[in-house]
Amino acid sequence: MSSPAPDQIEGIDLTILNAWMDEQGLPAGEIGNLEQLLGGTQNILAKFDRGGQSFVLRRPPIHKRANSDETMRREARVLAALKGSDVPHPGMIAACPDESILGAAFYLMEPIDGFNAGQGTPETHESEESRRAMGFSMAEGIASLGAVDYKAVGLEGLGRPDGYLERQVSRWQHQLDTYSEMEGYPGPEIPGVEEVATWLEANRPADSPAGILHGDYHIANVMFRSDAPKLAAIVDWELATIGDPLLDLGALIASWPDMEGKSPLGNTTGVMSGLPSIPEMIAHYGERTTRNLDGIDWYVVLACYRLGIILEGTHARACSGRAPKQIGDMLHATTLGLFRRALGFI
Repeated sequence: MSSPAPDQIEGIDLTILNAWMDEQGLPAGEIGNLEQLLGGTQNILAKFDRGGQSFVLRRPPIHKRANSDETMRREARVLAALKGSDVPHPGMIAACPDESILGAAFYLMEPIDGFNAGQGTPETHESEESRRAMGFSMAEGIASLGAVDYKAVGLEGLGRPDGYLERQVSRWQHQLDTYSEMEGYPGPEIPGVEEVATWLEANRPADSPAGILHGDYHIANVMFRSDAPKLAAIVDWELATIGDPLLDLGALIASWPDMEGKSPLGNTTGVMSGLPSIPEMIAHYGERTTRNLDGIDWYVVLACYRLGIILEGTHARACSGRAPKQIGDMLHATTLGLFRRALGFI
């Protein structure tokens, strides 16, 4: 989705951007058909044309987080590394790691010809057969990602795979604790947060082989092809790292509609009825990996814990006036739903 074409988007100086694109040797011309893309809550996305080519620019929000620029640099690195792989992803065009140009690191990528299912599906994708194929394609997407040799594509050093699972609970507990430093935030009013953390520490499985992890894999972070019930691209790579790829499957299941069509993320009910069941999704992934799925419930609970704490950060920022209150309230409600699902799996 997009907003009406503006003359300027805050955080994107077109004069400076034009000059930078000239320096990169990109198709010459003036920027036109500028539009701000909607759908994300954390970053700025803008689509425009120049020199007969379309571009999408991605940069951090105006009120950046401490790691916003490094996040953009990591995203750009991952997308560049995936070029030529079987993983559906936006094509990287050019990246600017220097935050002094536009006030933040940013990159340009190719537009995706497709749609986000959380915003509705076309009539061509409304049959049960199509819905099931769309669901299975999501499992296939992360199975392909987890199979990529991260060292061969130049991503060694992107993360610290040794002891990855062992660090997770303490890492996210620390992040939750930092939110209390934001003025106006009442504290993490999240029922079950301590119980979930204790269960995760007591039931942690052995490490599995390291691979590329998207880090925030759910139906709102993919786009589907308009001409077929398949993935067009996995998007929003800001949490990508090298770790245990089974956490991506856990995240997918953590947000997947249950037997009543309800999802903690609240963006699939009705819109995406007819999807495969959770057991079917796990089995479909299992047919495409050599990884041991015996402990998948643990990964689902960790995914709920992790994503819930991440979303609570926007709620904390909203309480301090650094993010819209409506979005903060919405994401806090999502956090509560994720912890309810975690407790259900426990």
